[in-house]
Amino acid sequence: MENNIDDLVLNGLIQELRRGTIILAVLSQLKQPQYGYSLIVLMNEKGFDIEANTLYPLLRRLEKQGILESFWDTDGTKPRKYYRLSEYGEGVYLKLCAAWSDINRAVKHLIDEEE
Repeated sequence: MENNIDDLVLNGLIQELRRGTIILAVLSQLKQPQYGYSLIVLMNEKGFDIEANTLYPLLRRLEKQGILESFWDTDGTKPRKYYRLSEYGEGVYLKLCAAWSDINRAVKHLIDEEE
């Protein structure tokens, strides 16, 4: 029984860790326009599993914040809403990458110090 609790705790902690990286992961894939489903497939193929019920609210929130811009493509058989980084979003993305690098370096130093 204790292993199940440990697994539940661990899974929760991993989910929290992932939650902090999802924005950066999504932004990294929006230098070129993507529609929601294509972004899910692309990220999953690259090893970052993301579900629609996580992605779509995030895309809407980032668009409201001006980080993403969107446009509709109605040329195909099905209209699709595409998202891409706005000019403002490109700056935000670069700053997040720098922050990620700093955090990653500091945490790696802390972890390596323990070994």
